[in-house]
Amino acid sequence: MLYTSVAACVGRTPLVELRRQFPAPGATVIAKLELMNPSGSMKDRSAAYIVERGLADGTITPSSHLIESSSGNFGIALATAARVHGLEFTCVVDPKTTPANLRILVHLGAQVELVTDADEHGCHLGARLRRVAALCRERPGSVWVNQYANERNWQAHYHGTAAEILADLDRPLDCLVVPVSTTGTILGLARRLRTSFPGLHVVAVDAVGSVVFGGRAGPRHVPGLGAGRRSELLGPGEIDEVVWVSDRDAVAGCRALALSEGILAGGSSGAVVAAIERLRPAWPPGWQVVTVLPDRGDRYLDQVYDDDWVARLPVPDAITVAP
Repeated sequence: MLYTSVAACVGRTPLVELRRQFPAPGATVIAKLELMNPSGSMKDRSAAYIVERGLADGTITPSSHLIESSSGNFGIALATAARVHGLEFTCVVDPKTTPANLRILVHLGAQVELVTDADEHGCHLGARLRRVAALCRERPGSVWVNQYANERNWQAHYHGTAAEILADLDRPLDCLVVPVSTTGTILGLARRLRTSFPGLHVVAVDAVGSVVFGGRAGPRHVPGLGAGRRSELLGPGEIDEVVWVSDRDAVAGCRALALSEGILAGGSSGAVVAAIERLRPAWPPGWQVVTVLPDRGDRYLDQVYDDDWVARLPVPDAITVAP
């Protein structure tokens, strides 16, 4: 098939059974390899959907200057979509953004704004959002993408990711396990998959130190997992269970996945592995579980896969679970 652009290649990622990491007996665990999207993460879906729908309805115009706060993957996905559609894009980042991600943003033509102010927990989100607001005031034609409140974030996964899962599954789905930050992915998947499987058990995997589900704010070091603010997209009662995973446990999950399945994935994928290892003994052996591996690990070779960086992480808390 001939595609008109790299943006048209987003999606149609494979489902893979993780039978080496999670062998029988026990629930079957199937992963959606979102790390195989063109820019290397599931954020390609929401970025492409937001930009294309915005251009279609006029909320984004050919002269718009997109502005967003991102720790990396969503910024890279937006930079890719902006290049395809000839839009200007500024990404507001902080010191925790990996050097590799910064270089990718620059080479994709994005303007990069770095903020350094942090709260008492080392979180830079407040400073990033203040800089976004200032840039929107300063630059005519600016459009704040706002992934935490943009309804098209979850709709991209409702119409795309979830539809692909339904088309590829060969038997009923019992449980969905998804790492969270903006909650767009888990909400889009849960809302669509529950139309076919009303009894679906939905598990969110969050970071220790994240406040997405009311957890106590604290330092977080693994990129792409958890957040320093609650998402406006999340409705009450949509998530059945929350598992909080420490940085060190997420790292251990990443390394286990690489050695068992040959999948080099990012920190949020490692958190999913750690959470499933915790929960699987209590699941019925006949359950079919679907999870998402959001991004590639090659951007985190200096972090998640670097022994010196890992040695500096705090001693992990135990994984906790909440209904």
